[in-house]
Order: sequence, then structure tokens, then C-alpha cells
Amino acid sequence: MKPPRTIAVGYDGSADSEIAVRWAMHLAVDTRANVVVVHAAGLLEHLHARFSRDETPAEVLKLAKECGISVSRLYWHVDDGDACSVLMRATDPPVGADLLVVGSRGQGQHPGLLLGSTSLELAEHSTTPVVVVPLGWREH
Repeated sequence: MKPPRTIAVGYDGSADSEIAVRWAMHLAVDTRANVVVVHAAGLLEHLHARFSRDETPAEVLKLAKECGISVSRLYWHVDDGDACSVLMRATDPPVGADLLVVGSRGQGQHPGLLLGSTSLELAEHSTTPVVVVPLGWREH
């Protein structure tokens, strides 16, 4: 398998998504891939205005700096829809990801479940390789 050129990683601000972003950035350092941090703006997103479509969140920029990713290889992408659909569309242009990365669970955590609905659905339906990063992952 060839190293990925573009890694799309789901981000919703949860601890699991932050760990997934860290994992994707560490892989990108090793493979010289671009990282596209993808946020799905759901139906009620406009009520909370948590993330801007036009500005990469400070938390993501901080992670990039910590992981050694140049801002020239970091992209912020917001799309409308549920997280699974948005991430699956990220494999098509303009993003063109050849690897999808998600945390094991996101904002809608249900106690006792090992995988959230997004990570499970991606693993079942994606034709692009998917990495589900467990909450316990820590870079060494």
C-alpha cells in the first residue's frame, strides 16, 4: 500500500476527535501527507456557531504546531450533513482524501459503546481505508 497523500480527519471538538487529529498529524509528518480537518455542520449547527467555515479553529492550529505540521499542509473543511456522509464525500474532489481518520466516538457518546455511529458506519460503508483511533491512544 502506498502512503497516503491526503488524510481527512473528522473533528467535532470532542476529546476523541482531538486524539484522531493528533494521530493523523503524526502520520502526515511521517508520510509527508496533507491533512484536511473535516467538520460536519449538522442541521442545528447554525444555532451554536461553534466553528467558522472560513477559519481554522485555534485548537486545531495548536495541535498542528505541537505535532510539527506546517500550515501549508493543513486544511480546514466544513461541509453540511451528518458526519459519516461528510467524511465519505471528503474522498471526492475537492478534498480527495485517500485515508479517513476518526475517533472511536464523538460528541454524541453513548456509555458502554466501543464505537460511535460515525466510526461504525464509516467502517461498514467506506471504500476508502478508515482508521478508527481509540480514546486511549497516546503518541510516544
